[in-house]
Amino acid sequence: MLDGLQKSCIVFNGEIYNHQSLSTRLQDVGVSFVGHSDTEVLVNGLAREGVDFLTRLEGMFALAYYDRERRELLLARDPFGEKPLYYAEFDGLLVFASELAALSRVPGFPTHITVDTVAHYLAFQHPVGERTLYQHAKKLPPGHLMRAVAGEVSQAERYFHFICAGDHMPSRPLEEQVDQLEELLLRSLSRRLIADVPVGAFLSGGVDSSTAVALISRRLQQPIRTFSIGFKQAPESEHKEARAFADFLGTEHTEQLLQPEAFVELAGYLARCMDEPNADTSCVPTYMVSQLARQQVTVAITGDGGDELFGGYGRYLQTIASAEGREQQMQARSWHLGREYYSGRILLYADRQLEQLFGRVPSGTGDHLMAWRRRIDMDSRPYLNRLREADVANYLPLVLAKVDRMSMLHSLECRTPYLSTEVAQFAAGLAQSELIMRGQGKYLLRQLAKRYLPAAWIDRPKKGFSIDPLNHKAKQSAIIQLRQQASSGQLCLHQFIAPNRLIGLLDNEFDGMTFYHVWGLLVLEIWLQSHEFSS
Repeated sequence: MLDGLQKSCIVFNGEIYNHQSLSTRLQDVGVSFVGHSDTEVLVNGLAREGVDFLTRLEGMFALAYYDRERRELLLARDPFGEKPLYYAEFDGLLVFASELAALSRVPGFPTHITVDTVAHYLAFQHPVGERTLYQHAKKLPPGHLMRAVAGEVSQAERYFHFICAGDHMPSRPLEEQVDQLEELLLRSLSRRLIADVPVGAFLSGGVDSSTAVALISRRLQQPIRTFSIGFKQAPESEHKEARAFADFLGTEHTEQLLQPEAFVELAGYLARCMDEPNADTSCVPTYMVSQLARQQVTVAITGDGGDELFGGYGRYLQTIASAEGREQQMQARSWHLGREYYSGRILLYADRQLEQLFGRVPSGTGDHLMAWRRRIDMDSRPYLNRLREADVANYLPLVLAKVDRMSMLHSLECRTPYLSTEVAQFAAGLAQSELIMRGQGKYLLRQLAKRYLPAAWIDRPKKGFSIDPLNHKAKQSAIIQLRQQASSGQLCLHQFIAPNRLIGLLDNEFDGMTFYHVWGLLVLEIWLQSHEFSS
């Protein structure tokens, strides 16, 4: 689309939730509009205000904007990485797309994959930061922009910062903080519920999704359809809790139970569909709940981001307890928070397991791990705030990539109210004592939830899209598939991992190997078989 003066143009993927207020603001300074789309607001806003306009956007997006007079290309991505943007430089070209597969089809695109990019995937479950599995293709990181002028491509630069507060006492009474959080979430939800198509919500039975649905139902007083996935033969499945929330709030609820036998087969299909391999086992239930929702709605509200912003993961509590225990025992000098966290707590394959698989920790992956460990260790802020920042940078993009890819396979648009920049900046300013209290994470968010939902339900541990009951069956099925392909000499993984080391893993000879480690390899193998690459 061209701007009103025909001097610039834009291509854009995503949704700008506050485009109506931005349109009014631009009209007040003389900008004329032909229609009412967010794309028209984007191109005219960037034409008038430049990159500063990006900081005014509330939404999920990947965009390419070209100033015809200055011959300048601008690439930009939303603050948390809800929408993807890939690019590559080769043969004097800069190519970019919202799908990695589109880049790989450009004539001359280098499809080289290295041991280091494979190790990076296995460590983090998904290529993080600017990395992709292809050595010469990159992702624009969340909250970043990049310029190209007259053939010169700049380094990516950050325009959005998620920086958590230092050590401080709570600035206001708890109830006032809860009031503000409620106000911010209501504003975020109101914007994300604007649509000319049916809107529903995922309901897992946890705090994040149930709070969002409660605010929609009770405060905004909008009827909402909710959707949940469970597992047969699995007492840990949370679909019963989700149904109880739905009944309590009076939503029109639909649920579906998955058969364990179909898990590996469906995961293979999804691995072939993915732009990048993603070892998150919840890809399967996310795909299924998206399919279920798309039968009735076109947009779905999700609870993603709540754990990272408000300190909800159990690993936060475990890591902090370990740190505080060592401090009491005067062992802090010989212990490092960064290494404790960037080990088995967050990594799929930690250092020792990478060494067992590759004979060493490949240098690029080792450098990335060392950089984040040092960043955490050299920080003097409260433990939780360091970990939240690390997860927003390295883990949240994995979650959002999963949700975006799985939902878009069904043409379902997912919207995340917790990832409003206003909500995020509010969360960043909270003290650790407002996030963790009485052995619970997400304390402030739980207090908000208890205004509308039974306290006993809110205080129980979250299970989410767990597949633990399926682990044994799924692991055996994954091992059988890998062994069959290895014996036939058709295993792509052998181009990166020595056969004897891979067999050792499948024979459970490696320390601490679980279903998830085998799963990560199977997803990668299926992806490699389905995509063009060289090694």
